[in-house]
Amino acid sequence: MRTKTAFKLLVLLALIFLVPLPALLAAHGDKRPMKKGILLVAFGSTVPEAQVSFDNIERSVKKSLPGVPVYWAYTSRIIIKKMAKEGKHVATPAEALAKMMRENFTHVVVQSLHTVPGAEFHGMLKNVHKFGGMDKGIKKVLVGYPLMATSEDVQRVAEAIIKVIPRERKKKEGVVLMGHGTHHPADVYYAALAYHLQKLDPNVFVGTVEGWPEIDDIKADLEKRRIKRVYLMPFMSVAGDHARNDMAGPEQDSWKSILEQEGIQCLPVLKGTAEFQEFVDIWVDHLKSAFSHLD
Repeated sequence: MRTKTAFKLLVLLALIFLVPLPALLAAHGDKRPMKKGILLVAFGSTVPEAQVSFDNIERSVKKSLPGVPVYWAYTSRIIIKKMAKEGKHVATPAEALAKMMRENFTHVVVQSLHTVPGAEFHGMLKNVHKFGGMDKGIKKVLVGYPLMATSEDVQRVAEAIIKVIPRERKKKEGVVLMGHGTHHPADVYYAALAYHLQKLDPNVFVGTVEGWPEIDDIKADLEKRRIKRVYLMPFMSVAGDHARNDMAGPEQDSWKSILEQEGIQCLPVLKGTAEFQEFVDIWVDHLKSAFSHLD
């Protein structure tokens, strides 16, 4: 009899030590009132003109989910350091969530403002998920998809691009979009987008600075189609450093210079995708979808 009692006691003790401490605390119930918040996470930009894109996103978010506090964070540490030297503080996602945790937020949606789920997105995702379920911390953290996550997103983005092309552009003229690209398997999203765009308009092309397709691929396509005039448009949330220098700058290795050396006239359009409501609506829809799963 004593043996059975001792065995039961050992089993009970083993279960106590095996169950994670947060689970035991949760059993007592967290009686804090629900406090929901939104954290918008962008790659970031040091270009002042890029702020119009971020302002447009924040306006749209607050209109769609009125009364919910909105915070911001950047994933680019290079940009964060540059801004710090100028006396401007921008938080990393981890820093922003730590602040929200101190302010007793219990449920948070982290909305990615990246274009594809690439290296920046997955790095953020890894850190963000560590905040969910902490003792006396944020009970639930969900992450909203970036601009292109599903095949439906890619199709919707392609259609949005066609809508925002300058109206004065003639059908035989080309449109060249510069994406950032990523050293991650998600780089294939750009090729997928190029496929959808070609079906909608064969004279619209998309390339990347740090991925594929490259400017040489686009140049070959333009020459093949004998296109002599193109509109250069950034396929990034903001018309930042890449758009103003790598795409439209005067340097010899800018896309504008490379194409003009081939006799192709270039007309830069310095507007990020987040300046157009057609793209912002996609991010906001992803946010609203994640927000609906907070309860």
